[in-house]
Amino acid sequence: MVDDKPENLLALERLLIDFPVILYKAENGNDALKLSLHHEFALALLDIQMPEMDGYELAELLRQEVKTEDLPFIFISAIYTENINVFQGYEKGAFSYVTKPFEPEVLLNKIRFFIKKYQQEQLLIEQQEQLKRTNEELESFSYSVSHDLRAPLRAVSGYSSLLLQNHKNQLDEEGQKFLNIINKEAGRMGQLIDDLLDFSQMNRLKVNDTDAISMDALILECRDEVRKMYPGVSPRFFINPLPKVKANRALLHQVFVNLLGNAVKYRKPDQVPVIKIEARTDEVNQQYIFSIKDNGVGFDMKYADKLFGVFQRLHSNEEFEGNGIGLALVRRIVNRHGGETWAESEPRVGSTFYFSLPAVIKQQELVN
Repeated sequence: MVDDKPENLLALERLLIDFPVILYKAENGNDALKLSLHHEFALALLDIQMPEMDGYELAELLRQEVKTEDLPFIFISAIYTENINVFQGYEKGAFSYVTKPFEPEVLLNKIRFFIKKYQQEQLLIEQQEQLKRTNEELESFSYSVSHDLRAPLRAVSGYSSLLLQNHKNQLDEEGQKFLNIINKEAGRMGQLIDDLLDFSQMNRLKVNDTDAISMDALILECRDEVRKMYPGVSPRFFINPLPKVKANRALLHQVFVNLLGNAVKYRKPDQVPVIKIEARTDEVNQQYIFSIKDNGVGFDMKYADKLFGVFQRLHSNEEFEGNGIGLALVRRIVNRHGGETWAESEPRVGSTFYFSLPAVIKQQELVN
């Protein structure tokens, strides 16, 4: 509270006696500035007519300092009551302007609003700090678990390979089969660990929006990569012209490889996979919507909400191999670019996966 008249400060103090706040009083602008150096305030109540430095000048100085540039303040004046004075107050950055005489409840309601706003902001800051600490602990835990799991997996894989290599003649066909299964499952577990680490590390990646990406060129690279993943399948791709976007090229490469790979993997055994890739412009929301449509096995839409979750699978591992990380990674990457993901499908007919990307993407740190 800043006012050159002690009686006005006393009146404000009595008015706020029941508020759960600590009150600081200053009788001039210089004392107010000194207080702002040593304390963080939820609100300032400023008189306008003061010697040496009036309320308008004090407001300008507060707005120039990083610490107080967003500090809300209310002008309270018995002299500067004309509209032009009120307008000037708002031009100086006031959040409100109260002229005397005023109804005490009017000022009290304004003060309640700003105190509640401050409390909510402090709670949000605390939650963000807690979330940051939790993410750091989870990342450390992920690395620790990864290291602890890899050592026994290497031993399992290594010794099973040695058994097959050096003692194959001592094992019957069934024994060799079991060792091959052990070796294969150890490799699958290692891949699962790698995928989980990639998923968790997505939190620390940044979206690079410095260059426009040719999605036409990117989709061709991803198509060729998926063909190498399934050399005996010969999927047919139909690609319509795609728009350029601003995004992280490596991350979008992961998105397309995952979606195109799924379109081939979840194919019907009696049909050649046919995949159509296209995009349209959503002018209302200023975004591009990309779609990958296939003629595969499809899925029941009542399970669609499970698609993009970690470890969520709609088919058994005996039917189609996988670890349930790919689509979760796709959603996280797209979300970090400010877009959304969804899908439409019908069993035995096929699926269409969609993701959107804003026309303009701001660079941001990838956080939960």
